[in-house]
This record gives sequence, structure tokens and C-alpha cells, in this order.
Amino acid sequence: MPHLPRGTLAMDSGTPQSVLRAENVSLVLGAQSILSGVDLAVAPGESVTLVGPNGAGKTMLLRVLMGLVAPTSGVVARRSGLRVGYLPQTLAPDPILPMDVRRFVGIGSDASQSRRSQALDEVGIGDLSRRPLHELSGGEMRRAMLARALLRDPEILVMDEPVQGVDLAGQVELYDRIAKVKTDNGSAVLMVSHDLNLVMAATDRVICLNHHVCCEGAPESVRGNAEYRALFGDDVESLAVYTHHHDHAHRADGEVVPLEQAHD
Repeated sequence: MPHLPRGTLAMDSGTPQSVLRAENVSLVLGAQSILSGVDLAVAPGESVTLVGPNGAGKTMLLRVLMGLVAPTSGVVARRSGLRVGYLPQTLAPDPILPMDVRRFVGIGSDASQSRRSQALDEVGIGDLSRRPLHELSGGEMRRAMLARALLRDPEILVMDEPVQGVDLAGQVELYDRIAKVKTDNGSAVLMVSHDLNLVMAATDRVICLNHHVCCEGAPESVRGNAEYRALFGDDVESLAVYTHHHDHAHRADGEVVPLEQAHD
């Protein structure tokens, strides 16, 4: 069995109930309680979104679940041999580092050049494969990081603010892409997001976290929960997704092309 961080167990690969779970997980850093008694499980093919105010411990919970930070108490269990695609909240490439986008996407993967190019096309930045990594905008970097995560053919895709820095049309597009991974590959999805309007349309289950689990359930049930409303306000009902259709697409360099040429 490969080495696992303290507080982490490997589940039997035949366990169907969950690919990843936390049991009574708490985390204390210095004198500050970051997480308290958190229980969480993600089933195969399920999409789960963590929401909560700034400083609620969402990013730290992901880091604990990924084995990057050991919990102070409690247990994290992952399916044995679990393939994880991870998209962290931030990445600041050093401009001195001579690396283009296609090379970055392939780090740690034995994927062919054509498969790397395909992954970049799938997230909408195929035209940027030769661009130096440090020249990407924030939204373009998020797409490159998602392409890198998808190259692992993940059984679970773990993402921290996956559409941060992406415009609204791009957010809808990327959420559609994430949903496609779930549908086509049966991958589970666990993400942190502040985009409540899109989250409510793009996930199976919402977990509202404020150092502990305040409430959880289907988006419709969580929306009416008193603790959820206490955190986000009564105007959450007014959140809505504006959807529309284009007869054209924009390449990453801004060129306008017919939809059928968008990924040529």
C-alpha cells in the first residue's frame, strides 16, 4: 500500500458507496479552529459543491481531503488507487520558467502531444498551446489547469474555484465541460465555488460550510435552509442564471468564428 498522510486511510476499491470521505475531521492551526467535526462523502459519479463565506475553511478542507494537510483529528478515506484531478485555487508561474502551455499541461502525465492538444481544445484554449505560461490571463490559466487535471482521466475531479477570473459566458461553458466529464466518464466532482447562481444549476448536492457543516442536500432544499439564508441573505432567491445562445464563438485570441469552427 502506498504511503498515506497521517489521518488518511485507503478504502477497498470495491467499496461502491464513496470514492472519498471524511469522518469527524477537525483541523486546528495555532490557536485557530479551522474545521470542526466535518463529515463528508462523495459517491462515484456525484457532483458535490462546497459553499460558504470567506474564511469558512473550504480550501483547507479540500487540502485535507487531498492529503496535503493532515487533520488534527478524524479520518479521511480514499478509494485505493484513486485517480484525482486537482485544480488548486491559485498558481503563479515564474516568468523566468521557460514553459509553454502544452508542456505545462503534460507535467506528470505520459499523454501524447495530440492528447494534450485535445485537452486544451476541450477547455477552449487550443490556440494558446505554444504561448508562454506566464503570459496567460487569469481565466486562461484556470482553463490550462483544468486541462491538466482532465489529462489524468480522474475518477474524482477536485476543484477550488474552477471558474475564478473567467467571464460569465466562459463560466457556463466550463461548467458544461465539467458536467460532460461527469456524464461521459462517470467521474465524481468535488468543488468549492462562490458562484451561487451557477452552482445551484450545476451540482447534485450542496454542502454549506462555516468551519462545520451547517447544512447539506440537493440545491433546492439547501436554498430554503435557515442556516444557508443566514450566511448568504434572503435575496438568494433572486439569483438566476441568464442563458442565451450564440451563432458564433470567440477564439482565445478574440477572433470571431462560426460555431462549427470553434475547435478547429
